[in-house]
Amino acid sequence: MTTFRPADPGELLAWDDLTVHLGGGNIFQSRAWAEHRRRTGWRPAFVVGDDGSAVLALERPWPLLRSGSWYLPRGPIPAGAVPAMAARLGGITDHLAGRGADVVATDAEIPAGIGYESALVELGFSSIEEIQPSRHRMRLPLGHAADESGVFGGIAKATRQRIARAERDGVTVVRHDRRALDVDPGAGFVGPAEPLEVALGRFFDLLVETGERRQFVLGPRAAFLEWWKAAHEAGLIVHLEARDRAGTPLAGLLLYRHGGRLSTAYSADHAASRRDHPGMFHLLRWRAIQLAIREGCAEMDLGGADVRGVRHEPRPGDPMYGLYEHKRSFGAEWVEQVGAHERILHPRRYAAGRVLLGIGRRVTQ
Repeated sequence: MTTFRPADPGELLAWDDLTVHLGGGNIFQSRAWAEHRRRTGWRPAFVVGDDGSAVLALERPWPLLRSGSWYLPRGPIPAGAVPAMAARLGGITDHLAGRGADVVATDAEIPAGIGYESALVELGFSSIEEIQPSRHRMRLPLGHAADESGVFGGIAKATRQRIARAERDGVTVVRHDRRALDVDPGAGFVGPAEPLEVALGRFFDLLVETGERRQFVLGPRAAFLEWWKAAHEAGLIVHLEARDRAGTPLAGLLLYRHGGRLSTAYSADHAASRRDHPGMFHLLRWRAIQLAIREGCAEMDLGGADVRGVRHEPRPGDPMYGLYEHKRSFGAEWVEQVGAHERILHPRRYAAGRVLLGIGRRVTQ
């Protein structure tokens, strides 16, 4: 097993280099995410293994008890062969057990079918419902030698036509990106003409509207905006906004920059915009892919296309089939992942903690 210890000051300063920027890294292992969760009641722990790995662990203390629930958000970062990954998870679980953990949850983005599922079972982990929205994802391989014309040629003809139609109609894409401040936003993009807070607030409202159509619910507005602004300041998110010829906002796409890729985090639009500008979202996704190519990303992660109760690859009639086909039209492939798992270390304390947590939530409502 890998042995873990608390990170020292130097490792904390370089934390995102250890967990976010390297291949397979994830924004939910970042210092920015840890500080955001700290403000919402979680207790972050930054730990480093003797194999050179680093893991952000988040504790949710139980009310009235001296123990809690621990979550490794998209961690540990997948690296190395299955035995090394399993040793890492086993080591961090033992470390957290020594800190009073009653349960440890993990949802590292690891492909299914490579033997990691068996390793999870041997470590005492069981499958649970997802903590993040999707279990699986759709990726567009790019490679460091990818060029825009070649990737564009691999897009379905109908999608290319919609992209061209949106460009002819005068749809533009505004790029809100810390990396592009005070510099040319790049071909195909325009720079922002308003504060980031205004654009992100509008995007959140658009997400709420989209959620009402697609039947998903968001958390508090203030928490989302706080997180997005912090991640933007750290250079970890890009917000793209489609506007019509008159400058009216139509749709938005929020991307995470991590692990040698850009990942689709959230997308939203007005229902009327889809009718009046049917190619706007195709153009938005293409601009995101262009940005990934220009940054030398190994892949463009187009996000998930599965929901609670329908975790398999979508089929005709499934609620996410339309989105799945839309992403496939860009050349994205379905990537099956092992999903979220947990190991209950102290069943009685775990059960008591969940009851107390539920009571606390009802009291504060």
